[in-house]
Amino acid sequence: MRSIGERVLEQIRQARPAEHRQDIAREIGMTPDAFSRALNGRRAFSSIELAHLADLLDADLHWMITGRPDPYRLVVAARHTFDHATGRREVPARDADQAVLEDIALAYRQAFPERRRLGTAASASSPLPSNPGEVRAALGADFVRPFAERLEARLGVGVVRFPGLSTAYSLAIGGHRVIVLPGTGNWFRENWSLAHELGHLALRHHEDGVTEAERNRREAAANAFAADLLLPHDELAAVEWASVDAAGLAALVWRWGVSTDALARRLSAIHEGPPPPLVVEWAGQKTQRLLRRHWRSRTGEDEITPRMQAAARRRFPLELTEAHLAGIASGALGKETLAWMLGVNPDAVEVDMPSVPDVSIDDLAGVLGI
Repeated sequence: MRSIGERVLEQIRQARPAEHRQDIAREIGMTPDAFSRALNGRRAFSSIELAHLADLLDADLHWMITGRPDPYRLVVAARHTFDHATGRREVPARDADQAVLEDIALAYRQAFPERRRLGTAASASSPLPSNPGEVRAALGADFVRPFAERLEARLGVGVVRFPGLSTAYSLAIGGHRVIVLPGTGNWFRENWSLAHELGHLALRHHEDGVTEAERNRREAAANAFAADLLLPHDELAAVEWASVDAAGLAALVWRWGVSTDALARRLSAIHEGPPPPLVVEWAGQKTQRLLRRHWRSRTGEDEITPRMQAAARRRFPLELTEAHLAGIASGALGKETLAWMLGVNPDAVEVDMPSVPDVSIDDLAGVLGI
């Protein structure tokens, strides 16, 4: 579609197919005649008319003007809840989470404005490996404990943890890939969420306007990616399950960083018949219960509680924090967004800021020509 009018028409067909054009014209403050001529290319839309249209049609204003998606638009995939009885997937608190996601996107826009100026799109970033085995190799041995740090250092995927969110999300914004986690203290679920959202990013699931059937297909694909990443078939097949006792199961769960329920479902998926009886027994109980009763740290210290505490703690990528610190020091940014990321009052953020030179009234009057 080469003209703005054609793109507006396309958006109307998608968002308001049954509505009369004259009614749309009146809603944005145009006469039906002016609206018709603008759609047909005989009159230009004004910037305010296009802004009103974008709001009315829930459209990408950048796309309507240029024919290309806004390189810094926020594109989101979410970890859906799944009802195994009904097969339904949903994100019940998506609207409530939106404000936090928009604030995270704003933090990236403020910290990296050059990417917006250069028009760097998310699709221009180096692609992630789409094979879970390649991702495991890139993350390195025993990656589950420092999962977030490995994702940032080795794959360039930022990880945000924010208490109060209802579920995990992945964002494609500008040239950045970001996974956003709820801070719940449940590090088994956090690991699966990281792997699941990494699947969305690796499989390039961040597109607008997909059907519900396609969203469901992508959810299933991301979940399969997570299963292959955290519980690879060959590793599970190498275990002599008949000889594993409760202590051995606890050691495996701790090493793999997954819940007993997730392990049971994975074993059911890759083997014919039910999982081993011991796994079935513990799948119906809290994973923490298994660990507290049967797992022993090599150091003799409590390592379970620190993992829980870390999975509840507010977290933002070091790259993003450092970019805000540099922006504040240069005078390009204020302290408010960094304070929000840290969860503190802006007055508590001690950062060197450029001094504001004193300007006399006479000098100011001279500059203003008065």
